Amino acid sequence: MLMNMFLPYKYKLPGIILIIAGTIMTILFFTIDFRFEIPVLAIVSSYMETKFFAIFKTNFTDELIILTLLTGLALVTFSEEKNEKELHVSVRGRAAAKTAVINTIFMAFSVVFIYGTGFMSVMIADIFLPFVIYIVIFNLMKRKSLLK
Repeated sequence: MLMNMFLPYKYKLPGIILIIAGTIMTILFFTIDFRFEIPVLAIVSSYMETKFFAIFKTNFTDELIILTLLTGLALVTFSEEKNEKELHVSVRGRAAAKTAVINTIFMAFSVVFIYGTGFMSVMIADIFLPFVIYIVIFNLMKRKSLLK
């Protein structure tokens, strides 16, 4: 039953391509200040003043990077393996449980010991972190299971 919940394997490659594109954009964003401005509709915006349902021009690069990485990581995470087996379903469940525990410990540590802008950076990283942790744990557990 759980095997039907995943995307077909063919979505894994587009996911990897999006992760690479998002990583390249991130590097460009931080090294050469890569940016572009477009008009956006904001339901809520509170920069200098709080506005509701406002249209204004803003740097859209960081949103594009987040969407690209998030989509790529989700495609890789939720795509079947090339030869998906029942064993993979059980490994996926255990990997998801371990991911939840590790991410919860990381977030609790961050709440207690990280403050200010550092905490905001952790919150942004936590958008991606569960996917990355899951992909690493799943692949390690899958490799270990196949070696038995």
